[in-house]
Amino acid sequence: MTTLKLRILFPEAMMGPGKAELLEGIRDTGSIAAAGRRMGMSYKRAWMLVEEMNAAWQPALVSSARGGPGGGGAQLTDTGAEVLRLYREVMARAEAATAEPVAALERLLKVPDMSARK
Repeated sequence: MTTLKLRILFPEAMMGPGKAELLEGIRDTGSIAAAGRRMGMSYKRAWMLVEEMNAAWQPALVSSARGGPGGGGAQLTDTGAEVLRLYREVMARAEAATAEPVAALERLLKVPDMSARK
């Protein structure tokens, strides 16, 4: 299956498919650690990406509370939800705009000879 992956490079920040997936995971699980695990990512890497995103956008995209007797957790801020929504909108529009040329590229790909695999 052909996939379009898009990174938006700002002068001091970057938003791409991995960060979007991490934000979705935090939204869905309420946890940075669980979101990272869902992606096969270490807790340290997930936290580093959250800190990077929080430093890049104002206000922060993710709010978190430390664990303890009441437990910790994380959630997207309103800005985090909006950044995620806008990134997904950019992706949807890009996929729609590039569907025909991507299909043309696919048609030009060398198709592997399946009989050679026997």
